[in-house]
Amino acid sequence: MIKNMIMIKLVGGAKKSFSTDKLKIEKSDISIQELLDLLLELKPTNTPELDIENILIAINGIDSSAMEGKMTKIKNDDVVSIIPIIHGGSDDRLFFNISKKLIQVIEIKSQNNIDVTYIDKLRKKYPKIKLQAISSNFVLNNYHLRKILSLSVYSYDSNNLLSNKFEMDILMRFAISSQISDAINFVGIKPKQNFILIAMGNKKILDPLYAELSEISVKMFSKNNASFLKKYFKISDKQLGVISTKNPLADILLEKAAILL
Repeated sequence: MIKNMIMIKLVGGAKKSFSTDKLKIEKSDISIQELLDLLLELKPTNTPELDIENILIAINGIDSSAMEGKMTKIKNDDVVSIIPIIHGGSDDRLFFNISKKLIQVIEIKSQNNIDVTYIDKLRKKYPKIKLQAISSNFVLNNYHLRKILSLSVYSYDSNNLLSNKFEMDILMRFAISSQISDAINFVGIKPKQNFILIAMGNKKILDPLYAELSEISVKMFSKNNASFLKKYFKISDKQLGVISTKNPLADILLEKAAILL
């Protein structure tokens, strides 16, 4: 008798939770949430915890955010990849370790002498860092930020970017737009507005960048952008009411960003 089977691929820190990089589960037609509950039961007691709130889950190479999130059904012979998102830092600097890529995030206070050309100058000064700037108005919270970055990193790794550049993919996902010009115009740096600077590279080159910008950096997420984002993306309270997650607005934004392709 042929058994139903799901293959689980564990990436990064998730491997430490199970002391292996692959698991075979003799089940099918279960949701991602049911799979996570099962994995927590199967995890050995003497291994590091699996943080199910800070992971990216893909089914057959497609991010689950582009499907039905944790309610997505997993079928026989599906391959489920679990990729942890590690983050840390201080009030004015965050680090995300996504798929072995280190990303530093800083919020920069509005400056009269800073515009889009400023980022081009930083790119020339730090050619080994991938840099992008996002208007602070378009970032809801830490959860929203790291999940969008995860989408772009996963697209980068799978050679499935919305644009030919990783940096532009980030901008387009925060803008929820497949039009590059719209993404630049609406989500890029604006005069007299704070912006989020996203930098991907190794720590040896990210530290000097932070040192240069630390005097004009500010505490992140000090402003609540929920009302702005709801109005801008036309998200109603009724839509939010049917989302039973801890971050309903962020999850709607993520779903829209995930299905752009």
